[in-house]
Amino acid sequence: MGKIARYLNQLTIGNTFDSPEILEFYSTDRSVLRIKPKAVSLPESTEDVRKLMRFVNQLSAKNIKLPVTVWGSGLDETGAGLSNGLIVSMEKMNKLLESDKRERLVRVQAGITLKELNTALSINGLTLPIGGHDNDTIGSLISNCPSDVYAGKYGSITHFIERIEVVLPTGDAIQTDYLSARSVERIAQEKTSEGAIYKKLSALYKKNEKLIDEIRKNKNETRGYAKVGMALRKKSFDLMPLFFGAQGTLGIITEVILRAVPIESKTGRVVAVFEKFETTQKFMDELKPMQPLELNFYDIKVAKAAEEAGKKLGINTEKYEEGGFVVFAKFDKRINAKLNKISAMKKTLPRNAQVIIESTKNLKMLDEFENSLTSYLNQVKAGERVPLATDFYLPSAKLGQFLEDLKVLERSLKLDLALYGSYSAECYNLRPRFDVEDAKFLKNAVAFIRATNFIINREGGSISGGAAEGRVKALVSNMNLSEDEKNLYTAIKDIFDPQGIMNPGVKLGADPRFTLTHFRTTGSGKTVL
Repeated sequence: MGKIARYLNQLTIGNTFDSPEILEFYSTDRSVLRIKPKAVSLPESTEDVRKLMRFVNQLSAKNIKLPVTVWGSGLDETGAGLSNGLIVSMEKMNKLLESDKRERLVRVQAGITLKELNTALSINGLTLPIGGHDNDTIGSLISNCPSDVYAGKYGSITHFIERIEVVLPTGDAIQTDYLSARSVERIAQEKTSEGAIYKKLSALYKKNEKLIDEIRKNKNETRGYAKVGMALRKKSFDLMPLFFGAQGTLGIITEVILRAVPIESKTGRVVAVFEKFETTQKFMDELKPMQPLELNFYDIKVAKAAEEAGKKLGINTEKYEEGGFVVFAKFDKRINAKLNKISAMKKTLPRNAQVIIESTKNLKMLDEFENSLTSYLNQVKAGERVPLATDFYLPSAKLGQFLEDLKVLERSLKLDLALYGSYSAECYNLRPRFDVEDAKFLKNAVAFIRATNFIINREGGSISGGAAEGRVKALVSNMNLSEDEKNLYTAIKDIFDPQGIMNPGVKLGADPRFTLTHFRTTGSGKTVL
């Protein structure tokens, strides 16, 4: 064991490791990258995190740089949780600390997973309505700020977080709160890390008020610190929104207070298949006012891949040799009335359309359909479905034209592309199949992400509109920023992290050369479940 790991083990209750086997595990996530850290710490309390950051800050003062990256769930697809420095894994900080059933508030450690939290909340008939992966941690949901499949109805994680506790790069801990202009002025006069942050942010806001007001208008963006418009206003400050999508670049979130909602115990599902996109979109537009819990869109290639894997979806995909589209909707309120309305709509649909409405006879089939995307993503023949253009924003009005653009892209890049995502949240994914061991993989992957970014922008979308950019999407998303935005976001980073300790290689700090040289040339070993 090296000196750093041994010293940190003496310093904290939690453990620090630097054995090759453990470092290898933390070298990959769900992204296309492989980056080996120097050490991995698993703190068990906020105090542990503070001690870790004080140590790293002291090293930095001696001009010894040890970058710190927070590991939440290991599910990130942009490489934001990988580091060649110190990884601070939050997996031991997974406790529910307090709950208030009447106010529907809970205080948790940031490493608690969505499944762990919702299991605990269910005892009181509550839930956090986020349609993410069961193993997503609350901290990672805040840090990546994804538009999940429930976001069209309930909004993303940003709608449910009341306050957060953050450990700054200095090792000081702060609790965010809504502050009036007078309170901001008072705290800015204090000789503390928090006071210095408010003082510098106040000056930054005055200098960039018009730009921040303009950024505030774009609600479908997470690149840089795009939530600055929610955080800084003329008569109030709330630092919390700056951490939405910050990916651990400003500090380490250790505790969270969030608001839950009552559980809707029953749901009703619908699957519909169409040949023409125009009919598909019209059907989705008629469903959208019914406020579905989920309203998802799939290229029929996804369903065909699931059937090849042995899934029995109950739909005849052979009818759509020239292509087609699948709609999946799930409702959690006034279910019978909505399903009856959809049943009546069937009479107006084309003859070759297929609509399956949930009943006691088709529950298993619908369960299998909900697992069809997993079958598609893990179809390993002829390569790996690489996450290069995931969670991007695309306005509904432009979806049809984007599909036409994809046909051109398929032909020019010789790729098989199947679009899928949430129509209600306007958040989509493309997962082309590549052989990562092929010598041409890197060249082809870069060509794909650049071309995809171009057509997403042309249709009024954003490649980082549905989740933060990390390392991979930063290859192109940074080029989409104006110089004024870059300067503003760089200034925010410098205010919180003047030593450049916190996850320096992501977002605006991403180095394209470093990212590209760390593309994997073998499978990651981490399946997409």
